[in-house]
Parts: sequence; structure tokens; C-alpha cells
Amino acid sequence: MRGNYKFLLLAFLIAFASCSFTSKKFDDNPDKDKLLIQLITYVLDNGHFNPQDLNDSFSENVFEDYLNQLDPFKRYFYESDIKEFEAFKTQLDDQIKDYDVAFFNLTHERLLKRIEESKAIYAEILEKPFDFTKDESYTADYEKLDYVKNKREMKERWRQQLKFSTIANYDDLVGERNFSVGSIQDTPELDDLEDRSEVLDKKNKSEIRNKSDKELEEEAREATKRSLDELYDFIDDRQRKDWFAVYINAIVEEFDPHTFYFAPEDKDRFDVAMSGNFEGIGARLQKKMDAIMVNEIISGGPAWRANELEVGDQILKVRQSNEEKPVNIVGMRLDDAIKLIKGPKGTTVVLTLKKVDGTIEDISITRDIVELEETYAKSSTVIKDDKKFGVINLPKFYVDFENYNKRNAASDIKQEIVRLKQEGIEGLVLDLRNNGGGSLQTVVDIAGLFIEEGPVVQVKETGQPKEVLKDRDKSIVWDGPLVILVNELSASASEILAAAMQDYKRAIVIGSKQTYGKGTVQNVLDLNRLVRNNSNGDLGALKFTTQKFYRVNGGSTQLEGVKSDVVVPDRYSYIDIGEKDQENPLPWDKIDAVDYDVWANYFDYDTTIEKSKARMAANEQLKLIDANARWVKKIRDREIYSLNYEDYKKDMELNEEEAKRFEKLSEYKTNLTFSSLPYEVELMDEDSILKEKRDRWHQSLAKDVYIEEALNVLHDLKMTYAIKNKVAEVKN
Repeated sequence: MRGNYKFLLLAFLIAFASCSFTSKKFDDNPDKDKLLIQLITYVLDNGHFNPQDLNDSFSENVFEDYLNQLDPFKRYFYESDIKEFEAFKTQLDDQIKDYDVAFFNLTHERLLKRIEESKAIYAEILEKPFDFTKDESYTADYEKLDYVKNKREMKERWRQQLKFSTIANYDDLVGERNFSVGSIQDTPELDDLEDRSEVLDKKNKSEIRNKSDKELEEEAREATKRSLDELYDFIDDRQRKDWFAVYINAIVEEFDPHTFYFAPEDKDRFDVAMSGNFEGIGARLQKKMDAIMVNEIISGGPAWRANELEVGDQILKVRQSNEEKPVNIVGMRLDDAIKLIKGPKGTTVVLTLKKVDGTIEDISITRDIVELEETYAKSSTVIKDDKKFGVINLPKFYVDFENYNKRNAASDIKQEIVRLKQEGIEGLVLDLRNNGGGSLQTVVDIAGLFIEEGPVVQVKETGQPKEVLKDRDKSIVWDGPLVILVNELSASASEILAAAMQDYKRAIVIGSKQTYGKGTVQNVLDLNRLVRNNSNGDLGALKFTTQKFYRVNGGSTQLEGVKSDVVVPDRYSYIDIGEKDQENPLPWDKIDAVDYDVWANYFDYDTTIEKSKARMAANEQLKLIDANARWVKKIRDREIYSLNYEDYKKDMELNEEEAKRFEKLSEYKTNLTFSSLPYEVELMDEDSILKEKRDRWHQSLAKDVYIEEALNVLHDLKMTYAIKNKVAEVKN
């Protein structure tokens, strides 16, 4: 809703101008924390769909949530720390109103002190062997744990948590040892040279078979320590502003689960995720201890085209083409290193690399637009019962917020449908599973591809009349059979599209009992645009809920989601992951329906749905998926674990035995073959990575029982069209 964003921005600019909010107000305190609180509370009070009263109750909720985020495992703070903090428990609302950061300062300084103390604790504990014969247990229900009273209790808490991590590592190593012994002993004598080399390779890799329990326990502790060292390396990289963002979000998330403060780096990542592209070299980086490593080369990007950068290379220095001296990035924060490496299209960056083979060399890469292919819509054709159908997967409703006319989900979907029609498809599956939403305008435009014209969604702000967003383009890009696939992770924009197509009886929705249940609209406000004479650096952005949306039939998708026409179980069926399971969700409600005409066609939706339900009820694969989902729920809900290895091993073996029931899930195959469209086949000739990605996608589609049923439904719809069309001809 770009127009709505502009209106909000204008309103805030006018309001802020009258309030004279400038960063100079805080010249006595160069820290921008107070300014951020002032800006954010003002915006939420005046722009949020459901403003909150900043009172003692609000204060208590912020207090609890913030401390839970700082110390979720209760292994940093002492009971005495919490008692000291509790003096602020009902005072945070007053501090927020006064732009006072005393509570944050206290907790932040104390947290850093406790983190530093914990380094010595875990290092000391992991120096000594664990006794896995001792009968003791570990609880993973951290919420029920009390804060420790003294250093002895703190050390004991760490010991139990570290022993739990180590016993899992130990079990893995024991399993590897047992497997390597069995695989070597059971290997027959082989005459084939290639087979002999494979056996020798196995023998070289199986030195673990000669290791004692004591040696394996030591290796397990070392693995636990390495993991913690990497975690603390990440923690040490965090700056005050990163921790302050945690505090800000503890405040704003009390308004609703989707109101969120983006620190500057987080805003950049959000923009990339929404648009699917950025300007840079096209490589994903990660930090390992002090080293910045290349983790992935993005297909089609500048680094991929130059073919000099490799996965595993370490970047030592970065130099801009217009500068003489390079910047050493060893030990630098990952975000800061990325800022130096990314840059505008057409500029050149020089990287000093330590190659995988240990050699040092400089390479130059000219930056360009990098498109994240996995963000975008992709399509395939498949033949079933002599009929060709199309499948489109849409991962998110992407858009460039700065320019809607650039590549977006709606324009891409339209293009894919046109290409599929050229291939002669007779039905279409639109896969919205795991699609968390995105741009509202793209939803309206995509819905318009399937209906002649009419309302798509209703939008309402607090105290304002509703707005009806309509498709006003009478052209229809696809008027044939349509199936939409959803699951519990289909949210927001996905739910709008599925609901509209369901209300129009334009498509059959197959999937979970209900979708995610996010019926709210957010706007992202760049806080820098609200402040004059800002000398505090980048202030980041605030995403906040401004509206709720409603189906054309008047019902909200908030909390209730979209209920599938054909309900099928999946891995998420019994896991609490929907909007209703989040903290502080807005309530469900209903408004008046808007006038709309149900799709006029010769497809018999009701008969097709009943046939699909009958097939699904008898499907053995779905029965197994349902049993697996129940089992996963049981495993996730477990809270107590034995730290005695024999008992731990028995529990793991029992789990493995139960898990064997579900091995057939991965063995399921259909007789379907999926094919890329001609334009992609041409691209694959020059892009082996794209070919590999598409091959993997097609293989997963061929094992997908939900896609299989969607195609069955398309076939049934096509048949009902033929039958009803003949009936209509006879009547006429």
C-alpha cells in the first residue's frame, strides 16, 4: 500500500515539524537511544492500529519479555540481579515517556559483566571429563527454572547444560565408531579397483573405530567448547546499538507481534528480502572466529561471472577502486565488513584473499545488481493422464518499495502464466506453501489475473471508513482450472489471495486446517526522514501495524486464517506456529461484506472437492504424515532428559525405532515428470547452478503428495467442465 505509506509519512512529517523533533534536542547526550525512544513512541501512539496505554501493566510485560530475551536459559543473571532490576518493573512506562534509558543501561552493563564471567565458567567446566554413568536428569523447560542464588548454583546450571550438549556429541561419536567398525568388518574382498579404492577411503576415514570411550568423551567436550567459542565470538561482536535494539523491540512487540524496530543493518536485509535483489558482488559471507569466509556464490552475480572467488576463500582486505589503501577486515564485525564489500552498481572493489589452497591473491570485482533467484516465482510443466498442467511456486509477494514498476511478484506471475499457456497447459497449481506474505498491492494484481474485475480485499484503519481494494482490469490472464496450495506457514498476503479465490469460487484451496492467521497490514517507516539536522547517524526504521484486512465476505483472516476446501495433514499440523500462538496478537473480528459476483463457469467445485476429500482420507502417505506429525509433537514437547548415557542411549534408540516407521515418507514417489520452460532450458546451458536448483525442485515435486493431489483436482475440474458444458449445450 504505497499510497498509504506516503500519506502516513506526510502526516508524521507535518506532526514532527510542529513538535520540533530534532537531534539537537539531545546535544548534551550524544547517544541516540533517547531520540529513538522519542521517535518510536510518538509514531506508535499516533500511527499504530491499536495504540497501547503505557501503564504499569505494559511496563511489567516489557520487563518480563526483555529479560527473557536477554537470558532465555537463565545462565547469566543471578536472583540478586533480578531483584535489583525489579525496582524498575512498574517504572518502565514512566521511563519510556521520559525517554529515560536508565533501566537499559543497568541491565546492559550487568549483562556484559555476567557474559564475561560465564566465559571462565564454561571453560573451567569443559576442562574436566563428564561422568556419564551418574544418574541425573536435565530439564529443557527453561521458563520453569528459577534464577540461581549464588556462584555455586550458577556453575551447576552451566554444568548440566554443558553436559546435555556434550552427551549428544558423545552419542554421535559412539555411533560413528560403531558404524565404522561394522562397515570395515563387513566389507567383502573386492576385485574391482574402484571398489577397492572406496574401501581404502572408508578405512582411512574410520580411525575413530580405534578410539576409547575416554577419547570420545574428550572429543565431545571439545566440540561443545568450539560451539560455545563461536557463539561468544558472535556475542562479542555485538555493539551497544545491537543490544539496544533488543530493548526497543521488547517495547514495540507489546503492541502486536508484527511491530518491529529495524536497526540500520536489519533494514537493509529486510529491503533485500522484500525486493529479491541488492547491489554488490553476489556472495554470501559468514564469520568463523576472526575470519570472514565466502559461504556461497550467488548464481548469475558478478562474483559468479568473474569466476575467481570460491566458496571457502577468506577475505583479508578490502579496497575501493578509488582508494589507495585497503582496509584489513580480519576480526571485523561481519556487518561492517559487508558494508565495505557491497556498493553501487558499476563500482569496483578489490579483495585480498587467502585462497582455499593457502595462497594470497588480489581480485577485482565490478559490482552489479544481484538477484536472489530463490526469492522469485518459478514454474514448471507436468503431464498427467495425457493432460499438461502448470505449477507455479511463489516464495513471497516481493516488490521494490521504491519503484513498484520494477520486477515484482505480480508481473512475474503474469509472465509465467503467459509462458505456461504457450506450452498448452490445461490447469494451474499456484503453490503458496511457506509463503509468509509481502506486498499487498501485488496480491490485488495477482488476483486480477484470475477474475474479470471486482473487489479483492477490504482494508480498515482505526476510526476510518473501510477501503475496498479492487481489480479494475477486465482482462483475465488465466480462466482455466486453478488450485492453490497452502499450509500453516502461508501468511498475510498468501491468505488474502487464497481467501479471495475461495470466496469467488475461482479456485480450490488444498492444505492445512487453517493458514497462519495474520490479518494485519504493516508499513515500514524510515525514521531518518522524520528528524531534521540529524547528527546521530542512521536511526533505522520501524515496521508497525496500521491496518487490518478482511475478506470480501467480511470475515477477518486474523487468528482464524483461511480454512482449506480440502484439509490434508502435514508436518506442522500439531505444532504451535500460527498467529494465535504468538504474544499480543490482535483479535479476530468481522465487518460487512462487499458486493462481488461468484465466478461464472462450468466447473463443478463441490463434486471435485468431495472426490478429493475421499482420496485424501484413503491416502496411506497422508496417514503416515499425520502419524509423523503427532510423533514430532511428542518429541518437541519432551522436557526431561537423562544425563546417564545408558539411559540416554536407550531413549535415543527408542526414538530411532519409532522414526523407522516414517522412513517410507522420503521413499514416496509419483510417476510424474516435471519440466522447465524453454526459456529456462536456454539459461541452464550457461548456468549449471540454476540447472541443479531446478533439478532438485523437480525431484521434490515428483515426491510431493500434495502436488500430486492438486493435479488430480485439476484433472477432475477439467472433466467436470466437459460434462457440464455438454449438459449446457443440450439444454440450449
